Amino acid sequence: MSATADDLYHRHRYTVEDYERMGAAGILGEDDRVELIEGEIIDMPPIGSPHGGSVNRIAQKLTLAVGDRAIVAVQNPIRLDDFSEPQPDIALLKPREDFYAARHPTPDDVLMLIEVAETSIRYDRDKKLPLYARAGIPEVWLVDIKAGRITRYRDPSDTG
Repeated sequence: MSATADDLYHRHRYTVEDYERMGAAGILGEDDRVELIEGEIIDMPPIGSPHGGSVNRIAQKLTLAVGDRAIVAVQNPIRLDDFSEPQPDIALLKPREDFYAARHPTPDDVLMLIEVAETSIRYDRDKKLPLYARAGIPEVWLVDIKAGRITRYRDPSDTG
């Protein structure tokens, strides 16, 4: 019986702790555009001007709308589980006195996430949204810059 490639080679899944140690050791730099998704370190595309401007506009509007009733976090990590720590474009978080300085937010801390997509619409929709749903994030907005459309996702389940 011959072995298949899957029998011979296995991917190493990194934990959030592994990922954070790589950052502390300088293996991953502060300016590296990467996320930990299901144990894999994923390179993210550079942020274009339309994307950056959209994130700034949405963050300002949300901050004015929620005041001190929530924290608006921009491109900061959310620890979903032991193997995923994405950095959504915007997270609306439950207020905390320390503004999450003691630990990254977890799904229980998240009121809503927003992903802005200029070139990453398929990845955000097909990979990140199901990940957020499985984690129980109550609401996610996907902003498609090219289509000029916002799609709102609610009522998450284990299947999406």
